[in-house]
Amino acid sequence: MGLSAGPVPTRVDAEVKAGLLELIDHAVAGGWSTAGACRVLELHPDRAGRWRRRREDGGGLDDAAPGPAEPLHALLDWERDAIVELFDEWSQVDRSHRKLAHRGSRLEKVFVSESSVLRVLRAENLVLPARPPREPVPARPWPAWVEYRPCQVWGHDFTAFGRAGRDALAILDLVSRKWLATLTVPHQRGESEHVQVLYTRALETEGLLEQIEARMIEPNADEALPVLLAVSDGGPQMVSGTTREFMALHALAMHVGRPGTPTDQAHIESLFSHIKTEWPHLEQIRDPVELDHALEAVRLEYNTVRLHAGIGYVTPDDEHEGRGEQIRKARREGMRRARQQRIAYRRNNPTSRT
Repeated sequence: MGLSAGPVPTRVDAEVKAGLLELIDHAVAGGWSTAGACRVLELHPDRAGRWRRRREDGGGLDDAAPGPAEPLHALLDWERDAIVELFDEWSQVDRSHRKLAHRGSRLEKVFVSESSVLRVLRAENLVLPARPPREPVPARPWPAWVEYRPCQVWGHDFTAFGRAGRDALAILDLVSRKWLATLTVPHQRGESEHVQVLYTRALETEGLLEQIEARMIEPNADEALPVLLAVSDGGPQMVSGTTREFMALHALAMHVGRPGTPTDQAHIESLFSHIKTEWPHLEQIRDPVELDHALEAVRLEYNTVRLHAGIGYVTPDDEHEGRGEQIRKARREGMRRARQQRIAYRRNNPTSRT
């Protein structure tokens, strides 16, 4: 800087300014002109003049923050007071700073942004009351007649494939985790009829439809146990009157999860999560027909190739057809046999550490 480091930077500390002014004053006292001293110091004379006037006026040489002391659009004092009044009067009704901002406009009391309301409340240490907690609803267990085996509990739900403009309705056996059937419909156009069509298809595929039709003409059929339990969320298609009539006619009991609690039907929710994570190309498909073919190919791979951790690393088809326990038993026996073989080998072929 100055004599040795080039021109004086745009921003310098007050101590540097004071030192430069002293150098200029010393040079002027020795017969130099102010302009000549500034030229040697590589400092514009106007800057030196401004610094000298600020020093003489007692304003100091420290740089002030740029711009005005207060933004031109800053809230006025009465507006801050109005926001506090809104909090006092409406915080029990409008439990968010966004609602309070719009309440102020609605009452023509104060017109401020939502973020301004939030900043004022934080500055005043005012906290909006939290929403009252909802009384927990206990989960309903499955009926006592349900046996934990395939074709006893089915779950069904929709998922969206936005690029194709379609929703896919799937049925999953919640015990074997077998993906039984799929039906795609226009986005957000799923109806009770679609649920009925898919259940009819799945019942026929699993050989249950003939059993159900035979029960319809049997005497005292109403006293017999349901064929299986159908689990779903509380969507309108799932709980509509026509859906309930179809389920009752086909001897299918219904189990509806609690509102806002997707874990009540976690297995079917998990199915959609795995499908979209492990086969991401499905969400890139735009042609509905192509999506149908791709979903069917994925369903076949999911059921017959992919090992499922939730059922002991066998395929859903293995578990559904009763081969799962045999496969798991064969692995346990193989692991035990392999351990014995390793021990026997090392006993017969000892190795020395030296």
